Amino acid sequence: MRLRYVGSVGSALLAMAAFAPAALADSSPSDAGGATAPVGATGPTGATGATGSTGSTGAPVALTPPAPSVPPKSPIVLGKHQSPDFVYRGPVFVQTAGGIAPYVPNTQVASVSGGTVAGVANKGLPHLVVPGDRAEIINGLAAAPEAAPLTVKRMIWAANKIIGRPYVFGGGHRSFISNGYDCSGTVSFALHGGRMLKSPLDSSQFMAWGGSGQGQWVTILTDPAHAYLDIAGLRLDTSAADDPTDQQGPRWRPLRPGNGGYTIRHPFGL
Repeated sequence: MRLRYVGSVGSALLAMAAFAPAALADSSPSDAGGATAPVGATGPTGATGATGSTGSTGAPVALTPPAPSVPPKSPIVLGKHQSPDFVYRGPVFVQTAGGIAPYVPNTQVASVSGGTVAGVANKGLPHLVVPGDRAEIINGLAAAPEAAPLTVKRMIWAANKIIGRPYVFGGGHRSFISNGYDCSGTVSFALHGGRMLKSPLDSSQFMAWGGSGQGQWVTILTDPAHAYLDIAGLRLDTSAADDPTDQQGPRWRPLRPGNGGYTIRHPFGL
């Protein structure tokens, strides 16, 4: 109905235009309103409009993404704001073949108690993971940081297998498998777990191993008599120095306030 109505109005307008008086179409001037300019006279040309200013050119678009920033080196000294007896209370997960799953305490891993870990070989320990780029101690064992390279995670998960073993001088040198470990035997075991070392080394040998200086993720602190390892903000050491637990043997411990007198090395690439 609406479309037909519009059509009828348009037809009427066309008809009216066809029968309009000839005066409406005549080009002769009108007498009304005084003198009129002659027909066909051209009025003065209007001034040309000013040309608009050209817009400014936009900033160039980067063709390649910026290079990723290098993460800060893993600390080897306990920060002033940190406490040696700090207890982590954040989320913890378990790395499985199928992905990441929430960690359920007291069912998936035995806690360190009395200097030993429950179980004989500790082969069934879960691969604990925490968000971020810092490792954390969970029930005496270490959870690897999610942001760490796989090699670093393997070191941490491997070292968990010997946590709580007794200190044995020379332990872990004749073989990586031992009932107890000394300082460099513990360091060697962790590096072997990360596939960085094929045979154990003593503390003197570590003074020339790898690269010089602090590592991005892993740092070895060594002298002719002792060696320990800092991994992603945790210390793997047989010495109870600066550790509130005051227990000997391979354990995860807080960083020390200082590391004076030690040679600092790191695995290449880490």
